[in-house]
Amino acid sequence: MTDYGHEVLFGGFLTPDARHPEQVVARARLCEQAGLDLVTFQDHPYQPGFLDTWTLMSYLAAATSRIRLAGNVLNLPLRQPVVLARSVASLDLLSGGRVELGLGTGAFWDAIEANGGRRLTPGQAVDALDEAIRIIREVWAADRRGGVRVDGEHYRVVGAKRGPAPAHPVGIWVGAYKPRLLRLVGRTADGWLPSLSYLPNGPADLAGLTALVDEGAAAAGRDPAEVRRLLNVSGRFTATGAGFLDGPPRQWVRELTDLVLEHGTSGFVLGTDDPASIQLFAQEVAPGVRELVAAERAGTIVPAPSPGEPAGPAGGTAEPAGAAGPAQVRRETVRAGGVAGLAVTPTPAPEVRHSDHRLWDESTRPVAPPAPAGHVYSAQAQAVGGHLVDVHDHLRRELGEIRDLLDQVRRGVVSAGDARGALNRMTLRQNNWTLGAYCAAYCTLVTQHHGLEDDAIFPHLRRADPGLVPVIDRLEQEHVVIHEVVEGVDRALVALIGDPGRLADLQQAVDVLTDTLLSHLSYEERTIVEPLARYGFYPGQL
Repeated sequence: MTDYGHEVLFGGFLTPDARHPEQVVARARLCEQAGLDLVTFQDHPYQPGFLDTWTLMSYLAAATSRIRLAGNVLNLPLRQPVVLARSVASLDLLSGGRVELGLGTGAFWDAIEANGGRRLTPGQAVDALDEAIRIIREVWAADRRGGVRVDGEHYRVVGAKRGPAPAHPVGIWVGAYKPRLLRLVGRTADGWLPSLSYLPNGPADLAGLTALVDEGAAAAGRDPAEVRRLLNVSGRFTATGAGFLDGPPRQWVRELTDLVLEHGTSGFVLGTDDPASIQLFAQEVAPGVRELVAAERAGTIVPAPSPGEPAGPAGGTAEPAGAAGPAQVRRETVRAGGVAGLAVTPTPAPEVRHSDHRLWDESTRPVAPPAPAGHVYSAQAQAVGGHLVDVHDHLRRELGEIRDLLDQVRRGVVSAGDARGALNRMTLRQNNWTLGAYCAAYCTLVTQHHGLEDDAIFPHLRRADPGLVPVIDRLEQEHVVIHEVVEGVDRALVALIGDPGRLADLQQAVDVLTDTLLSHLSYEERTIVEPLARYGFYPGQL
């Protein structure tokens, strides 16, 4: 067993499809909303069908707030090391330390040469990568005196100024498969990032390859544990197991946990553009692996498997001993055939109000018809029901950003004009307050497959269950009110630009928005999360 003890990371590996840039952005945002740590993109600058990876990452750094970004992996022969080092450091500073550097030697040499790169032999490509990593680290070492000087065979830098330093210790993760390059990873890199699909014998090849990384680290006097081992993976979520990473999420949990404990792999990046798979990976697989790895590292005894259930690592199931935590409860939803009862909890409205203004009478809100007794919800149904909560959580975060902007205006950190510009870029201002509109931006489960128009979801629910009609009528009425409330915040910002003494008006507008929005989102979740889990966002989804 080789477990290097790193925190286990989970990420997405998305196609940077230039034909549908809005879908690429939506999927990246979904990765963040679902809880993944990382979103990555292949880098083929000679491929006109792909968005430029560095431009895409820069855009997404502004369009997200938490998730880390990386090329998987960046094409070194077409990206000059000094410029690349400064680009990475700059984006890391701008994003608050959310950039990692995936780096490759290059592989498609005809295309590289056709686009102005120099054709290298495999051995030359390894030497060029070695020189480039040295240059990049030297540029980032802004605290050292003197310029960067590297007189290499492939890169020659004669006194380049150092800096900027990145905001955090950026990991240099190298895609590698051959012995010489693997030893270089151990000697100079921070991580190894291969793709499982490129290993002829699958996971069985990892032991020999990771030993070469360890060998390179030891030869350089490094602790092999300094090198994180990541892995690009792919597979299918199905009701029954049919092979490695081809089965229910419980199976994925066991198999990925084995890779952590047996081979020291501590980062898994799922190659898929399917929104449902992204959600299952983030919300079912990732928590399960983390729990089981933590239990194994702590020496916690895990319970015996249920009858007919394959054993997990150390003979146990995918859950550590003790009471069922949230992740364990979520994993119960993915058993073949589904479960009775919806394991999605609507978000309650806050008990404390910020304003005395009431723009509607909450006591008159219609109630949705009860769910059928004993209804069984499949894993996809659970994900569909929970996705509305995910979308709402994004809007709640934007509300928090608005309140933070107000605080910055009050403290003089930003101007009212800058705050208004930020408001205009938010979904809260742009979506016209129809469920279909914000799902068009964030509910990729819908837009991926059918490209529904903004007003398609409510009509679908009306047709599916006439008992929901009063609820939907009320929700649509509240959408109109909220749209006007958001516009009221904008008007208050405009007034503040003309009269800095009107800060109290802005505070009142934001407080009314807070009370109104949080009340509405809670009501919407209480009334239609369950119907969505039965009927879907569109006909035939479930």
